[in-house]
Amino acid sequence: VMADKDACGVATEDPDMLRLVHRLSTVAASEASVLLQGESGTGKTELARLVHRRSQRHNRPFVEINCGAIPATLIETELFGHVKGAFTGAVKDREGRFKAADGGTLFLDEIGELPRELQPKLLRVLQDGLYEPVGSDKTVQVDVRLVCASNQDLRELVDRGLFRADLYYRIAVVPLQVPPLRERPGDIALLTNVIHKRLTMRGYAADIAFG
Repeated sequence: VMADKDACGVATEDPDMLRLVHRLSTVAASEASVLLQGESGTGKTELARLVHRRSQRHNRPFVEINCGAIPATLIETELFGHVKGAFTGAVKDREGRFKAADGGTLFLDEIGELPRELQPKLLRVLQDGLYEPVGSDKTVQVDVRLVCASNQDLRELVDRGLFRADLYYRIAVVPLQVPPLRERPGDIALLTNVIHKRLTMRGYAADIAFG
């Protein structure tokens, strides 16, 4: 049986993925932090969106950030914001992704790329909902549900001293492994069809826009 794409946002016929979707739908009702581990391209972002849509926070913001796509020097201000004058180029206040996600869900993709020196600040906001924007002594309070994803084995990073153990256990209250696409051969044709439909719709929308 294919998962209902409209209902859950995840196109799959794979039994393991269907079980994963079912478990996530159950977990979504709680406030537990979810960690999705698996190779790139396995659908972790869609699964994170599923958690948000089926949670009590579904009417609030869903904010996502790829920690691996942002330079280490900028990731703190991306997450926590900054005040005007905090550094060269900070010409105005910026709220950051945690504030943008207040009341909703924050999805941190490639969490394993988060610099070690920033991990205590993330741990604090997860424990207490408190942080200070870069360059500010004013404490900000937020209420955010965290979903994380990684294509690395975070336990291995903990063993190597690259990721804090206390932060790992805080973000991995519900740790789930997403099977790679090569182990889901039945999904390949299905996903190809979904991508083709999306591209067709985009082309149709562009034709209308420039018609």
